[in-house]
Amino acid sequence: MQPIKQKLSQIRNWLIKNNFDALIIPHEDEYLSEYVPPQNERLCWVTGFTGSAGYAVITLDSASIFVDGRYTVQVKSQVDNSLFEILNIPKDSWIQWLENNHTSGAKIGYDPRMHRVAWNKQMEKKLGSNSQLIAINENPIDLYWIDRPKPCGDKAQLLDEKHTGISSVKKRNTLGNIILKNKCDAAFITQLDSIAWLLNIRGNDVPCNPVLLCHGLLNTNGSFDLFIDENKIPNSFYKHVGPNVKVYPTTEIITQLKKLSGKKIQIDAIRSNLKSQNLIQDAGAIPIEQDDPCTLPKACKNMVEMQGMQSCHIRDASAVCNFLAWLDGQIDTGNLLDEGTLADKIDSCRAQLDLYKGISFGTISAAGKNAAMCHYNHKNQKTPGVLEMNSVYLVDSGGQYLDGTTDITRTVAVGDPSEIIKKTFTLVLKGHIALSTAQFPEGIAGQHLDSFARQFLWHEGLDYNHGTGHGVGSYLNVHEGPHSIGKGANQVPFKEGMVVSNEPGYYRENEFGIRSENLIFVKKIKEVDGKNILGFENLTYVPFDTRLLDMSIITKTEKDWINNYHQKVLKKVGPHLDDSVVEWLNKAVQPI
Repeated sequence: MQPIKQKLSQIRNWLIKNNFDALIIPHEDEYLSEYVPPQNERLCWVTGFTGSAGYAVITLDSASIFVDGRYTVQVKSQVDNSLFEILNIPKDSWIQWLENNHTSGAKIGYDPRMHRVAWNKQMEKKLGSNSQLIAINENPIDLYWIDRPKPCGDKAQLLDEKHTGISSVKKRNTLGNIILKNKCDAAFITQLDSIAWLLNIRGNDVPCNPVLLCHGLLNTNGSFDLFIDENKIPNSFYKHVGPNVKVYPTTEIITQLKKLSGKKIQIDAIRSNLKSQNLIQDAGAIPIEQDDPCTLPKACKNMVEMQGMQSCHIRDASAVCNFLAWLDGQIDTGNLLDEGTLADKIDSCRAQLDLYKGISFGTISAAGKNAAMCHYNHKNQKTPGVLEMNSVYLVDSGGQYLDGTTDITRTVAVGDPSEIIKKTFTLVLKGHIALSTAQFPEGIAGQHLDSFARQFLWHEGLDYNHGTGHGVGSYLNVHEGPHSIGKGANQVPFKEGMVVSNEPGYYRENEFGIRSENLIFVKKIKEVDGKNILGFENLTYVPFDTRLLDMSIITKTEKDWINNYHQKVLKKVGPHLDDSVVEWLNKAVQPI
């Protein structure tokens, strides 16, 4: 493996050779996915940082890496600060950093495959008049990455309609009419989960996310051109997707686009890369900025998908309960296991379940002070941590199943944690309950609901540096848009059938971390004056650790919620557990 210092030297030699002053390297790949396959982890290759978000800027004599609040602790342990200045998003700006570290008139190289259409517009406005963004034709990392992993060669999986609820033909025809209403002739689709959802196919090209590396062109008549490695297409593919689907190698994109010369092709400026827009223009077609037509229908689960999500969550809960019961037994005997052993155990509990296809993200198994890193990964440490007495253990994990996707976090007492741990755990759970029981008129977005979860922490002057909730797919990406819950400017209204996480937390650096996460779905609660009032229903049914509660700050209403929730856990999950685990569950759900 090449040393980071040597890689930086290679990048700088490339800058000199090509007359650039700086290069921007985002975590994204050509498909702009949050999670990227090993062969596309370019940011990790050049910096050593393994997080799922961030970017680096390299100049001839300096370098910086920018990460958000989820990774402020992790980045310090992975990136050599003698080589990279470590900065925070959104507080720090790469443009300001570049101005401070370079004379005016910088030529800044970027790979148009890895930056969004919207990004390019925003950055050009913010850059000084003397500096310029210049698209590169070749990525130096691709040139110098000598031990680059090989792409996955698995064929596409054809997902039965008993799991999808709607055929690909019906989806394509419905969306074709949407494109027509947008006064466009076709839509260029680049989101991997959109194409997987639209064609009712899945794949193994990206770890944990069951998608395939591809692009697509959807026409108003419902016909679809799929651009993909043709070796990934199984024999029964065409029968599965129905008529009017053609498969081409990715090298044929420009040829097929040229057939639409002079036509209007819609493209999602937020979710598509600049290279895609350039291809449309190079083909003589007219790019029109519109949302990916798949995004909203995909997020609003149909009845079959929702039933699948409910079913897989009950099975998943049985695996998590088996793990938590086993964990308590280990702690009781004084066996303070390491984080790797614990992660392997919960993953193995899931692997025994029906319809299981793999984990939905890398299991976060964090003991004691490591739990303060909200996206901690024990595999990035030289030696995984071990359980710490009188502290907590945080486990954030999930599974992919043919009928749905799960994501759950539980914080567990190890010994007798301190009063401050119990107090903050209780503040977090109070916020979790407040969001879970929220009711709101149709049209309300996630940014309006975020304060429900933070209010009790805020009253104590505390907060957390991550979103409160993300959308979740149905046997698709564990992070799914367009909706979310957070402080940011997400103004997408919640609609019936959307699934979202409810995961407030609190993290004290080098001491402990707490998070309580369930998946919930949006449903209609009632109608008032002709307006729909929406709310949430839980999908996740696993006990919270009541040993961590500070009863002095729990209200009667919150106590009732916890007790009612735990009785539902016993009723729904108990029948799927062995007698010994039922015994543990009965103790775990004792009324408070």
